[in-house]
Order: sequence, then structure tokens, then C-alpha cells
Amino acid sequence: MCGIVGLFLKDKALEPRLGDLLSDMLITMTDRGPDSAGIAIYGGVDGKSAKVTIQSAAPENDFAGLAEDLAKTGIDAEIALKSTHAVISIAASQLSEIRAVLTEIRPDVRIMGSGESVEIFKEVGLPKDVVQRFGVRAMGGTHGIGHTRMATESAVTTLGAHPFSTGADQCLVHNGSLSNHNNLRRELIREGMSFETQNDSEVAAAYLTAEMAKGKDLGQALTGALDDLDGFFTFVVGTKTGFGVVRDPIACKPAVMAETDQYVAFGSEYRALVNLPGIETARVWEPEPATVYFWDHEKAA
Repeated sequence: MCGIVGLFLKDKALEPRLGDLLSDMLITMTDRGPDSAGIAIYGGVDGKSAKVTIQSAAPENDFAGLAEDLAKTGIDAEIALKSTHAVISIAASQLSEIRAVLTEIRPDVRIMGSGESVEIFKEVGLPKDVVQRFGVRAMGGTHGIGHTRMATESAVTTLGAHPFSTGADQCLVHNGSLSNHNNLRRELIREGMSFETQNDSEVAAAYLTAEMAKGKDLGQALTGALDDLDGFFTFVVGTKTGFGVVRDPIACKPAVMAETDQYVAFGSEYRALVNLPGIETARVWEPEPATVYFWDHEKAA
């Protein structure tokens, strides 16, 4: 079943409240998927710095002395610890090398997401517990997406939770099921992609990453997904500056959107949106099947 939420802010005055608003939206969707939850928060970009969010089953061991060990490899880093996760802040120029370095010096650490803007936090457990564990309510930003999961095609694990991120500043949450994901996985592996889980949603995220690597924007990549991905699905996707939604051609899964001068919001059900400011005067609609909805801060500027 699963529950999805997303919030794209137009009004900078709301940015300090992004984490708080998203948390309320996600917690409302708890009964659609109580086994694990996650949130991606996108913040400001300065063009000079980057972030890598990592996770460990034994953070007391893997995070101890990590900054010093990274420094020995030539990577200067600041590390913010958040329960089983840590956010590593580095120079943007070092983003391409840090994944290989972490594999060498901390082989048991998992990378949740990386880029100039995104931080991703996900764990097994109820949304309210995940939100509290990582202090999501205190986080500000420009846009974000979240997911609470009911596992149907893979185990209940941290890596099986959403969002899935397979490219810099790009991540996806998914409600539904893909029928051609194994074939597509093999095709993407031949193209050089790698996978950490058997979850079909990771394949969808990798597909979008591969399409955007060809020079397409998020809207174009989502349009391609309608032809290349088979099954029933709703995708909500975030990029460094963008936010997109698409449903399969028969719109199998529930979805509702709302837009005001301050934000665009997505929820699996309307009740996820009821506490947003100004919702009583928002334009509220059900996204059409096989139709891409796409907003971008850079294009709006």
C-alpha cells in the first residue's frame, strides 16, 4: 500500500518550517505503511559544498574518528551525527571521490544520498519514531519528499525503505509495483549502474538517473518512464531544484495534490494535506493518469 508525501515551497518564508510540515504529512500516512519510513530534505545550494548522508548498523564504531580518517585520504570533512545516520559536509569538488574512499575505510557504511542539496534519512519503524530519531522537525529547506512503507516485494530493512537515491541530488518514492523491473535492472547494470536491494523502486530511481545523465530534465525523464516502465505506480521525485509527480496510465494508486502561492503539495490521501497553511483556499486536484507534473526552482526564478 504505502503512503507518499511531498512539498515544494515557493515562499521562502516557509523554508524554516519544511521539516515540520513534512513530518506532520508523513505521520498522517502511518496506517498506509507502518514498517519503515524516510524523508529527503533539500536545502540551499552554494556551488562550493556538498553533503553525503551515510547510515550504519553500528554507528558508535563506524562514525568514531571518521573525520580524522577522511582527512588522512585528503578529504576535509565536517560530520553531523544523527542517530544511525551522519551527514558529511565536504567541498563539492570532492564529491566524486568520497564514495570510493568510504568503501575503503568504512566498508560497512551505507550511503543514503549525496549531492549539493539533499539529505536522506530512513529507518525501520513508525514515521513518528523516524521523525523524532533524526530531528526532522527542526530541518529547513526548499522542498522534500517522504514515504512510509508496507513491504510487499522485499524485506523490511533500512536499505529497503524509501526514498531511493541513485544519483546526485536525485531521489524517488514509489507507491505500487513494477512488472518489468528485473529486465530493466539487467539493462541498467549493462550500462554501468549498480544496485543494493531487490526493491523495484530502486530500479525506477536508477532509470530516472540514467535518463537524466543523458541530458534530460526531470519532466522529460518522467515522461520516458510512462513508456519504459510497466506496472502500476505513482512516483514522486526530487532533484536539486525540482519536484515531479507521475502516475501510471490507469492511475491505480490514490493521489491528491494542492497548490497555493506558497507551495505545491502531494499526498496519497487528502488528509495528509489538511494541516498545511492556506489549504482551505488551495487549488486541490487528483493528478491525471499518464501526466507529468513538474516544478523547478530554477525555471521559476
